[in-house]
Amino acid sequence: MTEPLTVVIGYDAREADAYEVCRASLLCHASVPLHIVKLDQAALRRAGWYRREWRQEGQNRIDMGDLKPFSTDFAFSRFFCPALSLYQGWALFCDCDFLFTRDIAELFALRDDRYAVMCVKHEHDPAEATKMGGLVQSRYHRKNWSSLVLWNCAHQANAFLTGYVVNEWAGGWLHGFSWLRDEDIGALPHKWNWLAGVDAPLGETPSGIHFTLGVPTIPGCEKTPYAALWRSVRASLEARSEAA
Repeated sequence: MTEPLTVVIGYDAREADAYEVCRASLLCHASVPLHIVKLDQAALRRAGWYRREWRQEGQNRIDMGDLKPFSTDFAFSRFFCPALSLYQGWALFCDCDFLFTRDIAELFALRDDRYAVMCVKHEHDPAEATKMGGLVQSRYHRKNWSSLVLWNCAHQANAFLTGYVVNEWAGGWLHGFSWLRDEDIGALPHKWNWLAGVDAPLGETPSGIHFTLGVPTIPGCEKTPYAALWRSVRASLEARSEAA
C-alpha cells in the first residue's frame, strides 16, 4: 500500500471556506492517499504547543513577542511542521488560500534530501499597503517563501525548530528561514505558488494558485485571476453538503 503523503494546511476560523476549498482541490487531483492535517491554533494551544500572545489593534493583530502585525492564526504555527512530524519524513505545508489544479504527488516527486526545506523563491516586494480586506501587508525578507514549504522534517538543521524557538523568536526571522544556510533551501517551480493578482501570467494554469491578497469571497478580490475556478470548487462543496 502506498504511504500517504502528509499535507499540513494552515487553518483560520475566519477563512474556513478557504480551508475547505484548498482541501477539496488537493483531494480532487490526488493519485495517492493523502494525510491532510488541519493546523488549528486552538488545538495547538489546548495541547500546550502554542503559547504566543497577541493584541488587537483595529483589524490587525500584533504579536506580543516582536510587536509586528500578523495576518493569520497559522502565521507562526507553520514552523511546528517538523516537530509535528516527529522530525521524520517529508511534509508539505500550505496556507489555506491555495487552490491546487494538479496532483500534489507531482510536487512531492521533487523532494531532494540535500535540502531542509524547498519552496518557490519569490521576489515579492508588495506595492499595496493592505491585503485580505484591510489587514496590514507586511514586508519582510523572503516574503511568501513560507506560504508553501516542502519540509524535509528529518534534516538535521530543522532540529533547531523546537517549541521554544517557534513560540519566542521573531516572526520575520522564522519566515526568512534564518536558521538555515542558503544552500539548505531548495527551489520549487514557480507554478506551485503562483500569486494571484500579483504575478504575471505563466502561459499555463498554475499548479498551485495562491490567493495571497484574499480569496474571492473578500470584497475587492472578486475579480482576482482564477476566482471563477475557486468559486466553482466552493459551489460544488456547498451542493454536496446540501445533498447529504
